[in-house]
Amino acid sequence: MIESAYLTNTLEYDSTICVNCGACILVCPHEVFAEGEDAVVLARAEDCMECGACQRNCPVDAIRVESGVGCAAALINAAVKGGEPRCGCDGGDTSASCC
Repeated sequence: MIESAYLTNTLEYDSTICVNCGACILVCPHEVFAEGEDAVVLARAEDCMECGACQRNCPVDAIRVESGVGCAAALINAAVKGGEPRCGCDGGDTSASCC
């Protein structure tokens, strides 16, 4: 079953192909994923900051996220360019997803 959090981010997760390795749990900085019985569960999809670590570490491509469009991108840009992180919500970059 493909689950998504389209209202808040681009994260998509297909639990039917998950092999329950737990890699996504280990790399996710916001505990979006949690241990499940047969597959990892999408516990807090709305907290995904779209960094893409889960997708890069999933050995079976059960996770898709458009990295570089959300809050992770805003944090990185602010660190590189200076200033405060700005997502589309506060009058900042309107092409970015809202935090």
